[in-house]
Amino acid sequence: MTTLIIARHGNTFDKGDIVTRVGGRTDLPLVEKGREQAKAIGRYLQKNRLIPDVVYSSNLQRTYDTAKIAIQESGVTNPIFQLDIFNEIDYGPDENKPEEEVVARIGKEAIDAWDKDAIVPDGWKVDPEQLIKYWHDFADQIKAHDDNETVLVVTSNGTARFAPYITEKYEDFIKTYTLKLSTGAIGILEFSEGVWQVKAWNIRP
Repeated sequence: MTTLIIARHGNTFDKGDIVTRVGGRTDLPLVEKGREQAKAIGRYLQKNRLIPDVVYSSNLQRTYDTAKIAIQESGVTNPIFQLDIFNEIDYGPDENKPEEEVVARIGKEAIDAWDKDAIVPDGWKVDPEQLIKYWHDFADQIKAHDDNETVLVVTSNGTARFAPYITEKYEDFIKTYTLKLSTGAIGILEFSEGVWQVKAWNIRP
């Protein structure tokens, strides 16, 4: 069995900050709350015997630092491999804009469609088919080892929501779970008996 743990990075905003839609062109560091969330991920992995054999993140510091803190807290010192395929999406004209400005431009219905069905709003630079292919290719790569490997990927919300496509039952997934991963939350997928299955989603340690 291969276990794939997908984590969203920790918080990049403190209370009182103006929260913006942070995409792949905005490289914010974790705030203290984000570092605590990363530690909580690590403690969860240790407690549930999900210590990763291999760790990946995007090239953004919020994902790399979340991964680094989490694995240290879990008690291991694995290297972290940074891959472009896990970088956050590009929000186009809404990149790093306050959320009220984003809603004013595209409308709440467009945001809801993105969060419910991963329908890309007008102007965002997202290629869903490419993201789905990235996840499929990555899943094929890690399951090929067939050695009971546990893999941790720390990425961002826009990218993570396409990972469940590897189950080939995405429509069933969105009927059961919300697409959005909260900051510091994880999803767990397992490959066993020839299929990927979502075992848990949006767990907040």
